[in-house]
Amino acid sequence: MEVQKMTKAEAVQNFRDLWKRETKGSRFYYDTIAKREAFNNYTDSLCKEGKITLKQYENWGQPF
Repeated sequence: MEVQKMTKAEAVQNFRDLWKRETKGSRFYYDTIAKREAFNNYTDSLCKEGKITLKQYENWGQPF
């Protein structure tokens, strides 16, 4: 039985929540380049964990 994969909207919302929680009060909160890199790392980890497909990982553009 295959587990339902995460949608891009779900991934972006989860990432935004995580970003706000982890960077609040730090210099990285407004750093767009760091945010984009972190999102790339986040989607890479989702792919490696099987929460998104390789096709999703390769095709999702940067939302930031």
